[in-house]
Amino acid sequence: MKRLLILGLTIVLLICSRGLYARVAGFERGLRPATTGTVQQPQIDIGINRGILGVKIAVPEFQPAATDEKTAALTTLFNQVLWNDLEYSGVLTLVSRSFYPLGKFVNPGDITVDNWTAPAVDAQFISFGSIRVDGGRFSAEARLWDLKNPQNREVKPPSALYRTEDSEDGARLAAHRFADGIIEAIGGGLKGIARTKIAFVSDRSGSKEIYVMDYDGNGVHPLTSYKSITLTPAWSPDGEKIAFTTYRSGKPDIEILSRVDLRPYTFQRAGGTTTTPAWSPDGGKIAFATSRDGSDMEIYVADWNGRNMRRLTVNKAVDISPAWNPKTGNQIAFVSNRDGTPQLYIMDAEGTNVQRIIEDGGSVSNPAWSPDGQRIAFQWQKSRTSYFDIYMYDLATGKYVQLTRDAGDNERPTWSPDGRHLAFESTRRGASHIYSMLANGEGEARQLTQTGKNTAPAWSGYIDN
Repeated sequence: MKRLLILGLTIVLLICSRGLYARVAGFERGLRPATTGTVQQPQIDIGINRGILGVKIAVPEFQPAATDEKTAALTTLFNQVLWNDLEYSGVLTLVSRSFYPLGKFVNPGDITVDNWTAPAVDAQFISFGSIRVDGGRFSAEARLWDLKNPQNREVKPPSALYRTEDSEDGARLAAHRFADGIIEAIGGGLKGIARTKIAFVSDRSGSKEIYVMDYDGNGVHPLTSYKSITLTPAWSPDGEKIAFTTYRSGKPDIEILSRVDLRPYTFQRAGGTTTTPAWSPDGGKIAFATSRDGSDMEIYVADWNGRNMRRLTVNKAVDISPAWNPKTGNQIAFVSNRDGTPQLYIMDAEGTNVQRIIEDGGSVSNPAWSPDGQRIAFQWQKSRTSYFDIYMYDLATGKYVQLTRDAGDNERPTWSPDGRHLAFESTRRGASHIYSMLANGEGEARQLTQTGKNTAPAWSGYIDN
């Protein structure tokens, strides 16, 4: 397959109109040959399977304290969200409700431990409680019990009273808080991700804008309304700011907005084509790609406000899409076509010790470093294949594993902060949408967006809301 390196802003804009695949760098896809058979790749143990096959929890439905329509509806919603959050956590096995004993389970006196630990159910934990809607407040009295610990049955936290506003958003937030509390208490020490957010690009308004949604696809709202092209969102580590690329002044440049109140922050213009911002783990710096010193894109790093710019790469090629090692901050992954086609490289944060880490050809782009710093997810169109798929590379072993195999392109992976999930864009069902999946590639991917064409997901860190 022939690939041409196209330089110049005109071609950059043309490529950007298709969405993101190192598009502002000017890589043109060209024609693709027919797909060949799939080669079995070595498996990488990323610690997810142990959780899924481990702790079993029973989750009987919370009961409404009143019979009015609003309480009933919000209770149903709370139950649905709580179940989905726990099921998707990657660390628990939810016992099917078809095995539960008959009855309603609201108070401690309603729980007969032997019924829940019998072989048919065999749960170690049980969550239960009631919902009250009164005086403009939604309240979930929630309990988590360790069924196999008679000396210390109730787990605190997360057993607590969760109060929010009496709305669908409030019911969702209460369920997310309880689910996160359960995961943190019994899920192996990692925090739950139910209150995290995903930023992404969508054309649903007629132009490419940045949107933010809950991790499960709900609560979608726009971050920008520039009526221009906005691309490549990137979260600050504290979850309070989002950097992105925008064309609203003509040339692509980096801007930063508060995700809370949309307050803009100044980012000093680099000049030329500037794109693909990436925050350092401490939030003090941003790495990015720019053509400020010539026609080629190079990797630079600057203070998070754009000051004190420093060039990291120097060669006659396109270097783009930096991604920091979030664990150490001492390494940066990036994409370069210095060897012909776009490939994945790693360098020290000072720009030294550059290494290519994928040697099997094809086209590689959009690296995303796992929170523990041990793995890199990326998109790869292997030689003699027709589509991009998501792969994961283990730095300790030098092995990689293929995570997606669906028709269409699967691109731009982004990690959840617990390292157990990935979000990505895919055309598997036609138009491009955002999906999420367990990071071992098992199970069915969940489609998170439904409207317009949606690309470039970026998963936030933990957000305390």
